[in-house]
Amino acid sequence: LLRARKLGFVFQSYQLIPTLTAEENVLLPAELAGAAGSAAARARALLDDVGLADRRDHYPVQLSGGEQQRVALARAFMLQPPILMADEPTGNLDSTNGAHVLELLLNMNRKEGTTLILVTHDPQVAARAGRRIQMRDGVIVSDEI
Repeated sequence: LLRARKLGFVFQSYQLIPTLTAEENVLLPAELAGAAGSAAARARALLDDVGLADRRDHYPVQLSGGEQQRVALARAFMLQPPILMADEPTGNLDSTNGAHVLELLLNMNRKEGTTLILVTHDPQVAARAGRRIQMRDGVIVSDEI
């Protein structure tokens, strides 16, 4: 529970539950934390924030890759974690959807005050970070602010 309340995760492969709708996937962390009753409005607001209010009743198979990634973002922000870790959040997306997802992350960072830790191979994504730590062969080779 500590991990769920302090850390949010966005995986490169989304990790949505296929038998749950977009809204149910976003609600899942709150249900696991025992706070589902008061969380429905927040789940809807988060889906609205990521531009998916009209897709909340759709299952993952009915959503595009970009839409699935945005559901995963909304789910990661559900419990308002102070830290969000994202593994290649734009890696499986075309450039348009990748730029949109990055903007969503940065906007939610500003709105929620969440610290973002992003892992990326994309220099354009890294360039948007306030601090960039580059590793090679498991060793930090640069640390720039």
